[in-house]
Amino acid sequence: MFEAIQQTAAYIRQHITTTPAIGVILGSGLGGLIDSVDISAEIPYEDIPNFPVSTVEGHAGKLVFGTLGGKQVMMMAGRFHYYEGYTMQEITFPIRVMKALGVETLFLSNAAGGMNPNFKVGDIMLIDDHINLFPTHPLTGPNDERLGTRFPDMSEPYDHTLLAKAKDIAAEQNLHIHTGTYIGLQGPTFETPAEYKWLHVIGGDAVGMSTVPENIVAKHSGMRVFAASIITDLGVAGQVHKVSHEEVLAAANAAAPKLAGLVASLIHRM
Repeated sequence: MFEAIQQTAAYIRQHITTTPAIGVILGSGLGGLIDSVDISAEIPYEDIPNFPVSTVEGHAGKLVFGTLGGKQVMMMAGRFHYYEGYTMQEITFPIRVMKALGVETLFLSNAAGGMNPNFKVGDIMLIDDHINLFPTHPLTGPNDERLGTRFPDMSEPYDHTLLAKAKDIAAEQNLHIHTGTYIGLQGPTFETPAEYKWLHVIGGDAVGMSTVPENIVAKHSGMRVFAASIITDLGVAGQVHKVSHEEVLAAANAAAPKLAGLVASLIHRM
């Protein structure tokens, strides 16, 4: 894997003129954050050696480089999911490449179902912890010490300093936010009423099909991580309304400008 990472990073360096310090992964319906970027380069995934290609509606499928909040950023417009048939190593390969290019802080976003009875559709939840319920792990197999330690510490999966700054910014912007625990499942089905109830009982506030693998590999690589969910559907007290992917995208798009403003301000203050 190390050689593939270096090959991919070398290809990307040929197409950029700056060194990104911040990586951003845009989840379902959150591509609007690109509008805040002063773009210097765009590279389609299909042109990048060793890169998977996103197959999900709402995920554009390109790397975007530029300036956001006065910082050099590398942005993934479209992520990869375990349910698409990729391995955990393929899903998280872009995180490895980000690290090789100089990224030290990773911003993640996603659309999620809410189990917390205080949540409403369209709310934003800052992630302060997660529960990993994926059936396999991105660090399974031999460990390459050039990429990270065999047993990464996960006592602070989401950076406390960034969370505190984000809360201050949200207060300044009069933006109502929640903080909670995200649960990662493989998907692609949405959760049943019994599953929503169980996930809340074990400590989850929101549930989705991404973010956890990326976080684990980012922490393995020594990155700081900030993540947020947009609550796009609800499963509270076992009561679940029928939901489609189109409805999830619509809810995410409606709340996206608020999250984009928060993230842009947070990056500016780093």
